[in-house]
Amino acid sequence: MSIHYIEPVFRPPSEWRSLILQVTNGCSWNHCTFCEMYTQPQKKFRFKEIDEVENDLMEGIASQGEPHKIFLADGDAMTLSSRRLSEILELINKKLPNIQRVSSYCLPRNIKNKTVVELKKLRELGLKMVYVGCESGDDTVLDFVHKGESYLSQREALLKLKDAGIKSSVMILNGLGGQKYWQQHATNSAILMNECQPDFLSTLVVSFPMGMERFQQGYKGEFSMLTQHELFEEMRLFLQTLQLEKTIFRSDHASNYLVLKGILGRDKPQMLQQVDHAIAHPDSAPLRQEWQRGL
Repeated sequence: MSIHYIEPVFRPPSEWRSLILQVTNGCSWNHCTFCEMYTQPQKKFRFKEIDEVENDLMEGIASQGEPHKIFLADGDAMTLSSRRLSEILELINKKLPNIQRVSSYCLPRNIKNKTVVELKKLRELGLKMVYVGCESGDDTVLDFVHKGESYLSQREALLKLKDAGIKSSVMILNGLGGQKYWQQHATNSAILMNECQPDFLSTLVVSFPMGMERFQQGYKGEFSMLTQHELFEEMRLFLQTLQLEKTIFRSDHASNYLVLKGILGRDKPQMLQQVDHAIAHPDSAPLRQEWQRGL
């Protein structure tokens, strides 16, 4: 007996030991031109009824044992109402009284109609962390990639989560601005992070395993990908502009050429030194080869 998933199912790398509980299918927005995760016909958005969720939870426990952590899939579980999310969390607590943490992907728009009081209740029920795909803090870039968000809408969501005590893990896409907009993409993304001080911050390199046609439509055919050297220059500007107090930073996803890990701002000088070395001496820097990279 095992959980019946509507494939494909995605999760953050750090949730590899969590029970993946699919409470929605697909993404309710699904217009971002850089994202191909939920474009298949079987991934049309819908939420699962509570009895489906309970059956999946019980099957997961039966097949995998009692987990310490649960990740609510798919890409947009936080679009559910506070009432429905509370119902799901109460179910998890009933079946797993020793659960340590529940987490989920979260679009900034998911937070707009949820009050701080409602979010605090979700945290008390076990929702300890959400993974927020900001991608960029630059309004021009966000518009080109059809994110449906702005600097201000993302800032509002992240600060509301902080007020509620829910930890945020923010993702920024290195290279998303291309050769024309990389500087404002890096600078405004860093400024957004400075204002919001997320608990975790990670960067991925924008990739197109299924081709760039959809993405180029958003950019009106004017997007040019950054070279490896230019990606390092963008990362340097991003790090230089960041003024974080105690954010755990990771740039270790398989899409990255250069692995960076540390706490910002404590480890900022060391990371800048690593980037500078990669820029000046790429042949001797510990870089991933193309065949080692992936989305």
